Amino acid sequence: MTRTTIHTDGAWRDALNGETRDVLDPADGRPFAVVAEGGAADADAAVAAARAAFDSGVWPGTPVAERAALLRRVAELLVRDREELALLESRDAGKTLEEGRVDVDCVADAFRYFADLVLAEGPGRVVDAGSDTVHSVVVHEPVGVCAMITPWNYPLLQASWKIAPAVAAGNTFVVKPSEITPLSTVALIALLAEAGLPNGVANLVTGPGHTVGARLAEHPDVDLVSFTGGLTSGVKVAQAAAPGVKKVALELGGKNPNVVFADACETEEGFDTAVDQALNAAFMHSGQVCSAGSRLIVEESVRERFVAELSRRAARIKLGRGTEKDVECGPLVSRAQLERTEEYVASALAEGAVLRSGGRRPEPSATRSADGYFYEPTVLDRCNRRMRVIREEIFGPVLTVETFRTEDEAVALANDTEYGLAGAVWTADAARARRVAGRLRHGTVWINDFHPYLPQAEWGGFGKSGVGRELGPSGLAEYRETKHVYQNLAPRPVRWFSG
Repeated sequence: MTRTTIHTDGAWRDALNGETRDVLDPADGRPFAVVAEGGAADADAAVAAARAAFDSGVWPGTPVAERAALLRRVAELLVRDREELALLESRDAGKTLEEGRVDVDCVADAFRYFADLVLAEGPGRVVDAGSDTVHSVVVHEPVGVCAMITPWNYPLLQASWKIAPAVAAGNTFVVKPSEITPLSTVALIALLAEAGLPNGVANLVTGPGHTVGARLAEHPDVDLVSFTGGLTSGVKVAQAAAPGVKKVALELGGKNPNVVFADACETEEGFDTAVDQALNAAFMHSGQVCSAGSRLIVEESVRERFVAELSRRAARIKLGRGTEKDVECGPLVSRAQLERTEEYVASALAEGAVLRSGGRRPEPSATRSADGYFYEPTVLDRCNRRMRVIREEIFGPVLTVETFRTEDEAVALANDTEYGLAGAVWTADAARARRVAGRLRHGTVWINDFHPYLPQAEWGGFGKSGVGRELGPSGLAEYRETKHVYQNLAPRPVRWFSG
């Protein structure tokens, strides 16, 4: 990968300041690519290109069928390049190669979904004005120039959740991927160009958040800002966008409960499934998932058996470079994230948590470099709401355990968070499942499952998990303005004024 990674008005170039950044492989801490380190001037140039492309009508004026056809071509190119993109995502973000493949498949599904969605729409919603001489219709138009700021944990997936609906709706955009994991977004922009997207519609600036991201959020020619990332950064984005009264969509993570009732564990199959899914919920991608089920809330009567088996299995998870055979979990994305995880575990132990498994960096092995950012899957028992590890998002392979005795107590614990992104309930009682799901204040609730999502269903959270939704019809609506067109078919004087 060369440093020529900024894309404006259909051309690839270096940063205007000439600066570059090494991209590190989290499995060994060594550079394996170089990208442009853009700044505010690069953001300005990208916004100018997007503004010109939108105002010219080159993309918003393109018929919906042609937009949908382009989205389908992108999906085909993603399938063609599946292995290459999965490898890139694995090396860049540290996840396993199989996780990378799943991500590429999900990205292709998102492009197909939004192609189908815009094609299925009618010309607008006719409004009954109560008169045969009035034609009234509500239509949807693209919002304009969109700034997209994406995170490091799912760089390709999160970029696609923004780009696919924005392009489907007829917008132009500038995307800023995380400076830690920019490579798959660079590849996606290249595929959009290959699919035939006109120059200036898709623009990319690689660089840090405090310069590029900040400038995009405040830029007067940007009409919408979509940000996925941490709460602190999300607040800054909203503050920067506020003076321009821009549309803002924020997905800010969560502290997600996985509630297990004893009746879910009454059979051996039920017990095995609940334990297995608790592992998946907490340790997929080393816990670096906004919807990770990092809070296990288990009924007291089965706590000891459940936690003992969970801890035993967690200790057997195979850590290593994500491209190596049989590896089940890769490294954390950066040294900073590794040290952050260590600090949270230390604070939990100091506050009285009991370590059941993990809690340290693993020994080097044939698949693990001593310089990689690896941390053992960690289970912390006997946790309570006063602990930082319970209240704050870690983004590491750390599972905390809380217990309850009644349904009301389980719901209260699950909702006792400033976030509200996702959660799950495990029970053999269908009525209880519906009751608890209805009471959980989270944007996605799984019953007897964890982690699946559908491009047709909205994704987003309550509380400090953000505002707005991605995916589903609402995900498309984020990138549109609503207009009411009222036509008088038989105009005549009103005579309100006598003169």
